[in-house]
Amino acid sequence: MVKAIKYNNQPCLKINNLWHVLHSTFNLTQDHNVDFEILEEISNKALKEWPSFSREEFLKAIAKCNNLSAPKPDKLL
Repeated sequence: MVKAIKYNNQPCLKINNLWHVLHSTFNLTQDHNVDFEILEEISNKALKEWPSFSREEFLKAIAKCNNLSAPKPDKLL
C-alpha cells in the first residue's frame, strides 16, 4: 500500500513520508464543502446476497490473491 501512493510523482516508501502526504492532503481539503447526496445514491443500490462459505474456503481463496495488484471484478484476484 505504501508503495502505491505517490506524492510529487515519487512513491512513498517510508512511513514518515506517507504520514506527511496524508496529513498535508487532509489539511488541504478540510475546509472544502462535502456533497453528502452521494451517500443517498449508495444507499439506494440493491443489496447483494453472499453465498455461504466456510473459513477454509475463504482462506483458500485469499491465499490465491496477489497483493501487488488491484482487484478484478470478482474482488479476489
